[in-house]
Amino acid sequence: MLVSWKWLTRYVDLPADREELETRLSLSGLNHEGTETSNENPALAADDVCIDLEVTSNRGDCLGHIGVAREIAVLYDTELRVPSPTLEESKTDVASLLKVENEFTEACPRYTARVIRGVKVGPSPAWMQAALTSVGIGVVNNVVDATNYVLMECGQPLHAFDYAKIADQKIVVRPAREKEIITAIDHRQYELDPSMCVIADAKSASAVAGVMGGADSEVTDSTADVVIEAAIFTPLSVRRAARTLKLHSPSSFRFERRVDPVGVDWASRRVCQLIVESAGGTVAKGIIDTAPEIEPRPPIVLRRSQLERILGITIEPGEVDRILTALGCQSDAKITAGSGSYRAPSWRHDLTREADLIEEVARIHGYDKIPEDSPIPVAPSSKRTFDSATEKIRGVLTAAGLSEAMTPSVVTKKLDSSLSPWTERPALSTQTAMLKGAKRLRRTLLPSLIEARANNWASASIEADLFEIAHLYLPGETEDELPDELYAVSLVCGGDFFAAKGIIESLCQRLGARQAVSVSPVDSPGFVTGQLVQLSLGDSPLGYLGVVAPKTLKQWKLSGNVVVAELSIAALLADAELVPQQRIVSMFPSVERDLNFVMSESVRWNDLENVVRSAVGDQLKSVTYRETYRDPKKDGKDRKRVLLSMQLQSDETTLSGDDADALVQSVIGACKKKLDAELLG
Repeated sequence: MLVSWKWLTRYVDLPADREELETRLSLSGLNHEGTETSNENPALAADDVCIDLEVTSNRGDCLGHIGVAREIAVLYDTELRVPSPTLEESKTDVASLLKVENEFTEACPRYTARVIRGVKVGPSPAWMQAALTSVGIGVVNNVVDATNYVLMECGQPLHAFDYAKIADQKIVVRPAREKEIITAIDHRQYELDPSMCVIADAKSASAVAGVMGGADSEVTDSTADVVIEAAIFTPLSVRRAARTLKLHSPSSFRFERRVDPVGVDWASRRVCQLIVESAGGTVAKGIIDTAPEIEPRPPIVLRRSQLERILGITIEPGEVDRILTALGCQSDAKITAGSGSYRAPSWRHDLTREADLIEEVARIHGYDKIPEDSPIPVAPSSKRTFDSATEKIRGVLTAAGLSEAMTPSVVTKKLDSSLSPWTERPALSTQTAMLKGAKRLRRTLLPSLIEARANNWASASIEADLFEIAHLYLPGETEDELPDELYAVSLVCGGDFFAAKGIIESLCQRLGARQAVSVSPVDSPGFVTGQLVQLSLGDSPLGYLGVVAPKTLKQWKLSGNVVVAELSIAALLADAELVPQQRIVSMFPSVERDLNFVMSESVRWNDLENVVRSAVGDQLKSVTYRETYRDPKKDGKDRKRVLLSMQLQSDETTLSGDDADALVQSVIGACKKKLDAELLG
């Protein structure tokens, strides 16, 4: 933000020491980037300097000279002089001269218009030209210069239309039509789309709302009547249009950072006053305003105890009240020994909570007045359960040789639909493409991780085994609901299915899962048939594990085996026991037995393990899979042999041979009954 020293003197008395002022502005949040004098910039008057201030995105109120002057007035406790524009209106009602329809309130919450008749377009006054050139604004004519002057004065963008060039004397605020073309005042043509807001007349678009006016309706030397636009355009709609069209302007810069809703009418009256003074004419009676009602700001409670706790120093209540009042806050109840209540001014949209008021008091009072050794109370805190769990998850996965990845939350339509086997709910789309056409919020992490593995392979022939912990986004039950943001952990690696399953079991064991991981087969396009399973902890779904089909991998130009898994962190936490619990170690010896069963090919190890565990109970310390053998000639078609080992142990006594044999017989009987499994003699 370029600020003219001479221009500032119209609103506030400046200190003699300019360098001290620049330092104080920097310490209060308006960082001083540099200063130009008339020797360095010929556009500056001999008695003027131009100060370059860095204005953060939350301080749109300081994108005008009055906003900077207000900061100076508060810092030096001096009077702020804001002009009070007065208009002599004609008897002709503005509503009889112009009609305004707002069909796009999402992008334009408020639109106002005034009409000035009988202007004589010509050069603007010398003082106005000097002010504009001092901050790098080009001079055009007395009408356009007035709009630019008010823009740099208060930060409210304005636009002037030639009244005679508005078809049917009707302004329509609407979405642009598909592939609608407009010629802007830079005399270049731009193709629009329906996401953009335009200011149109009865026939065609006359301006890209909040960005730039159109050449067809611009003010020229032959203009006699003008329409003055002052409006509010939402930051998102302006930013989207400006970036899409690559058409940035001082107006779009300010609308992207929000403007003062109350200041819209002030700016409209101010520019009309300046135009009448320099170009003559009469202002039609009244104003067309599509949303004149402005909701008051809610009160913010400021507790003195919180102010002292956060800053570590004591500031007198009178000084606190002076600072906040000077900044424009209205006091509902002045701060006392306990607390106070303030309403933020309309131009400070960033003041919404108690911490914001405390920050305002601190920066104006002076951060340099807070001693370095001032004691600030600190309360001890502990990690969230989620943080402890994700730390353990990272430990297990990195120990298994996987590297953590971070991929974008938005994906392309092609990437989203490439591998979403367990996501029946439709994808959510953003209004703006964030990355190379990516507009969909991801429903699964897997496609992005596979793509990252493919990129590593293509660029450096690295077979990257990756995992990611991040949000998934699924739509709510109704269109009005916000999306469900679900935390998940996904992994993509080489190797085989059982190695990945072992990693997941180790992960659950590290988190202290109370129940064993079980699997159930499912089918989905994109995966090898018979090698995609749903994982569960007890009866609760946990996620999926599968081997990606070679045909699916071709789109990423990947070869070899690729195993993927995605687990719900919420399900993991629901069954986790993150704090290790003491367990009694039996003092009695254990007994091992090997059993070799012949069973149907369709029986999974998970089913066999569950039957063995339920048959033995607490005296089963472990059951371990050994191998599978198939001999169709001896055992028959679709039959297999599964060898397992059981470790039997009691916490109360030594198991005898007879005790162990009884438990083994219990297992044999249960397997015969539930799985039709025969013990191989």
